[in-house]
Amino acid sequence: MRILGLDLGIKSLGVAITDKSNTLVRPLKVINFSKEDYEYALEKIKEIIKEYSVSKVILGFPKNMDGSVGFAGKRSLNFKNMLEKEGIMVVLVDERLTTKSAEDIIHSHDEHIKSTKNKIDAIAASIILETYLRMCSNDIKKF
Repeated sequence: MRILGLDLGIKSLGVAITDKSNTLVRPLKVINFSKEDYEYALEKIKEIIKEYSVSKVILGFPKNMDGSVGFAGKRSLNFKNMLEKEGIMVVLVDERLTTKSAEDIIHSHDEHIKSTKNKIDAIAASIILETYLRMCSNDIKKF
């Protein structure tokens, strides 16, 4: 069973997925939707979960730099609740600076940010998912 990574925005949802062994991550797609139409995003995620046999969703949880939860964090908490009502297991992962990291990756490949917005969202989702996998790996090494 695979793991899905999500980077939720106001009008888009970056999606990344692991391979079948849950060791490699790749950007999958970006789901674009009307402003704050999270029901549409939820339906698309449910389709992906079914198609790829996903067992768990890792959702980026944006916090302010001081660790407090602002509007974006509350948006992620609400989306988490929507997913869980559908019986989907969700883990929140701090996503501070993931979009900046994704932009840096794009820049390092000499691509222009404006023409790669969808790539940035999917790469940010990949970074969120990779962060989760590293956290799990570190927990295993502690024992």
